[in-house]
Amino acid sequence: MLQIEYCRKRQSRLLELLRDRKLDAILVGLRHHAYYFSAHFPFWQHEGAFLLFADGESNLIAANCIPGRAAADEILPFEAHYSYTLRQEQPRIVAETASNALKKRSVKTLGVDTSQVTAQRVLSGDFSCVPIDEDLWQLRRRKDPDELELMETAIRCSLAMHARAREIVRPGISEVEVFGELHTAAVEAAGEPLTALLGNDYQCGTMGGPPRGGHIAQPGEIYILDVGPAYRGYFADNTRSISVDGNPSPGQTKVWEAIAESFRILEAMAKPGARCRDLHRTLMDYLQDSTGLKLVHHLGHGVGLQPHEYPHLNPKWDDVLMEGEIFSYEPGLYSPELAAGMRIENQYLVTSEGVINLVDIPIGLTFT
Repeated sequence: MLQIEYCRKRQSRLLELLRDRKLDAILVGLRHHAYYFSAHFPFWQHEGAFLLFADGESNLIAANCIPGRAAADEILPFEAHYSYTLRQEQPRIVAETASNALKKRSVKTLGVDTSQVTAQRVLSGDFSCVPIDEDLWQLRRRKDPDELELMETAIRCSLAMHARAREIVRPGISEVEVFGELHTAAVEAAGEPLTALLGNDYQCGTMGGPPRGGHIAQPGEIYILDVGPAYRGYFADNTRSISVDGNPSPGQTKVWEAIAESFRILEAMAKPGARCRDLHRTLMDYLQDSTGLKLVHHLGHGVGLQPHEYPHLNPKWDDVLMEGEIFSYEPGLYSPELAAGMRIENQYLVTSEGVINLVDIPIGLTFT
């Protein structure tokens, strides 16, 4: 799990935000935000929240009992179930618990994230609520060592999934069987259940999507496997494309070669201060000039507590790369002649010198 030491450092950064925004307190009700600041990772069907006051004191609102470890000065437990029947009104109970703590401090101006818990407070009118989602997203961009450790394990789960795929993908295998085998590989690599629904793309002969019941891999198709296992709250996200029969066509090979070459361009350009719009424009132009095919989706995105975070390799945003963040680069090109196309995706850590590829697995179309 996340470490107490680094959660306290994240609380210090949150306190700076609180004071800059002239807030009396901050309440975060999303489970992953409470985890990020407290190190307490709740059961997936339990709600909770994290409170930080202007004097630096922190409260954790947690289900049922006091956690064995948490970066919080006071823990406020609530009943999440009655005789193991889960309470459906947990967000309201958590909000009421937070409200009582806030009223004791005479809080007037409250920073909040967007969650079921904080919605209860906004609707009540008890406090002047200031949305701080954008601030929190920016705080989360630079990954601390405890976050990197969890993400490395998530990536190891994805490596196990891709290794298993190269053992089993052949004409005649079903998409559901592939998905089941890859899920097993991820759980075995983690040594425990994953902490989120396993995404992302597990279809052959299409741009992607969840596995389809009854669909069988056919010779000539490309199997796009965009895997997103989550380990203790942190996601991996990387993609490989496999020729189902191990015999890619000349057209498929040409497009694969262009995509593979684009990684060298990305790695030469990406560094702190690089504009994501510039990366997108350069690489989009290169791929289209090389293949005649147009990019139809983003080129990548940040990864961490959520599958998609800052930065965005997408012209809808104007993000600038910063040291310490992790992003994915996932160029994909598609056409009916490619049956139906291919995508490759690596995750990169931004350092002062450039970027480090965190996904050390083959990118080739064939099994070897």
